[in-house]
Amino acid sequence: MRWSKAGSDDHVGGVPARYLAAPASTEEAAEALRAAAADELAVVVRGGGTKLHWGLPPRRLDLILDTHRLTGVVEHAAGDLITVVRAGTRLSELDFGTQQLALESPLPGATVGGALAANTSGPRRLLYGTARDLVIGMTVVRTDGTVTRSGGKVVKNVAGYDLGKLFTGSYGTLGLITECAFRLHPVPPARAVALCEAEPAEVGRLLAAVRAEQVVPSAVEVDRTESGPVSLAVLLEGTAEGVRERAARLEKVLGGTTGDLPPWWGTYPWPPDGVGMKLTARLSRVPDLLDTPPGTTVRGSAGTGVLYAHVTGDVGGAVERLRATAVRAGGHAVVLTAPGEVRRAVDMWGPVPGLELMRRVKDRFDPQHRFAPGRFVGGI
Repeated sequence: MRWSKAGSDDHVGGVPARYLAAPASTEEAAEALRAAAADELAVVVRGGGTKLHWGLPPRRLDLILDTHRLTGVVEHAAGDLITVVRAGTRLSELDFGTQQLALESPLPGATVGGALAANTSGPRRLLYGTARDLVIGMTVVRTDGTVTRSGGKVVKNVAGYDLGKLFTGSYGTLGLITECAFRLHPVPPARAVALCEAEPAEVGRLLAAVRAEQVVPSAVEVDRTESGPVSLAVLLEGTAEGVRERAARLEKVLGGTTGDLPPWWGTYPWPPDGVGMKLTARLSRVPDLLDTPPGTTVRGSAGTGVLYAHVTGDVGGAVERLRATAVRAGGHAVVLTAPGEVRRAVDMWGPVPGLELMRRVKDRFDPQHRFAPGRFVGGI
């Protein structure tokens, strides 16, 4: 396929591209990548562009491979609760009637491929799982143009290597995702949201009480702005009668009310030009992450121990404090996005177990390090 010259908006992390390609099929993508390999071009994949500012800028960039033409549902096997979707399809455009792909993105316009590449998931990951849990098959194009398929269209398929889990969260450094097979779930007929506010010292007790009630929530989310109380929201889904009964139990336990989803639900706490971090902790230590440095907002899934922070003020000091807190709580902390001056001043990734193994995987899949070079942890 033909490439075009890149325009002024075709850059990644401030690094401009020379060329732009927009394949409409796996075959066209393979053709483009074979040509790029022959010319030893460095390639970055672009979907909806919602997370191009995540991670580090590429060390070099020749070709942006845009997936906006790789769209549409290839197959929907309603009886098997399975769908196959092209990677450039926006998550917001997927509609399976009485079934759902329970993969949410906090960023409007995010694509299926981008959500997998960055391993982003919304509040309901507690009940339905993460992107890595929902994908059961994947078609990828490797850096030399080789097309590889893994998994299949049945939930218990165990044939071949699980490229879906390997490519999910790889930040586009191993190859191009073109199609994905996902498991679907029925759309629940009813839902309710239990809401309350509490002082940070009380959050641990309330979260433990929610777990003890065994109400099978779809999501348990918290939000704390600087020096303010903690807002707690628990999403319940299911039959109308079951939801009402579980919501009534939570109202008593939390001392709160039942209402609509709060406006902060399922969103990241940072503005487009802000410093955003991902924090993890053991469930019992989630309250530790809410003990925030000045100028910090923390929001996310108290049900899975994955939260997000917006850091202002002394960014370097706040990053180190949050990272130390997360490590003590049995988790980790990474800077997902930040302005250029902050990227240069702080350690974006922090200590990463298994880094040498990750480097060996990169060497095997991309020996010339042409796919998104330097974007991922450890310069991968």
